[in-house]
Amino acid sequence: MSYLNNILSAIRNANPASKELAASPAPKRRIMSTVEKSIFRTRQDISNWNMAINQFNSAEEPKTWMLQLLLDEICLDALLTSQIENRKQQLFTCEFTLKKPNGDIDEEQTALLKGSTYYRGLTNAALDKKYLGYSAVELVWENDHLKVKAIPRTNIVPQAGKFFKDYTDDTNPVFYRTLPEFGTWILEFLNEEDLKGLLNKAVPHVLFKRFAQSCWSELCEIYGIPPRYMKTDTTDPNALKRAEKMMADMGAAAWFIIDDTEEFEFAEGVTTTGDVYNNLIKLCDNQNSLLISGAIIGQDTKHGSFNKDQSSQEVLWLLVQSDMEAVESDWNTIIIPALQKIGVLKGDLRFEFSPAEDIKQLFEFTKGLLQYKDVDDEWIKNKFGVEVIGNRLNPQPDVSQANNKLSADFFE
Repeated sequence: MSYLNNILSAIRNANPASKELAASPAPKRRIMSTVEKSIFRTRQDISNWNMAINQFNSAEEPKTWMLQLLLDEICLDALLTSQIENRKQQLFTCEFTLKKPNGDIDEEQTALLKGSTYYRGLTNAALDKKYLGYSAVELVWENDHLKVKAIPRTNIVPQAGKFFKDYTDDTNPVFYRTLPEFGTWILEFLNEEDLKGLLNKAVPHVLFKRFAQSCWSELCEIYGIPPRYMKTDTTDPNALKRAEKMMADMGAAAWFIIDDTEEFEFAEGVTTTGDVYNNLIKLCDNQNSLLISGAIIGQDTKHGSFNKDQSSQEVLWLLVQSDMEAVESDWNTIIIPALQKIGVLKGDLRFEFSPAEDIKQLFEFTKGLLQYKDVDDEWIKNKFGVEVIGNRLNPQPDVSQANNKLSADFFE
């Protein structure tokens, strides 16, 4: 027995309730290790995007690193990040269970998974294939806990099943799908519909938005604090020095000195308000909102309304439900079999998200039911968070009916 297995066996004997112990021998080091490379940010434009797409689509020798670096760059956009996180977090807030073949919930292993360090990492990898085309992770043991280590997408070519330690060196590839650890310690998630991912469609909108912001910032620099100029005799050293001191003491705006025989004027553009840039930025934001959320949610405060935003939230929820189905499939076909081989999960299990309930509608239904049927106090407490201590022994009389009866008796 290897040294690692001895350690795991000792921990298992010391703590029999612990489930995060590998039955399958864990690799002694990371299999898919990469060469660390410095990444220098440069200005990206549509030509870079086209070049990356051409490399990705190459039939002879496809390369993915250029497109993945570009997708990493556009993920710095604030609105795009908020839209993706909004869609993801709605899924992460949903309850889930592990069910046995007979339909019963395995309470112990469900609680184990909810408290684990690997649930969120594996689910996030399954979700990212929608946005980035594909994901690959490696499971490793660290401090007696199972950890999820993302494998850089730049180093993987899913079309050919190749892995490169250095993505700029296409020699000596590793065909990772033929490795014995694949499917157990190495897991891959593919977007079969589009390996370039959903964010590939957001690239031009983010690049155009950056261009508009750059132009708008230059407009602010030029017209926000206009430069000052002063006419003087530049051939007179004393006059020139006095003018320089005068301009420097007047403020922080840019300034220059011209000869008294020279003229300077600003060329007037079509507009100096920045509306053309603002409209382009808004268009790009709206397109990315439609791409990720299916609607423009909470962006248009001028023409927005409650009903419009509510319908947009309903469209987003449909997309989240689609994500839940995809994640369930990945858990049941890829993740759970791997965790069973490792020994983290036991028995035949099925991962399912719990169906969402409309609490407001359920409360109205329950309130109407209370007039005719008894409802369990513990159920009301668990469902609505209301502390219930029993039924009222002396219900208050209907004040309106008592007043009506009093008025009728008075006039008889």
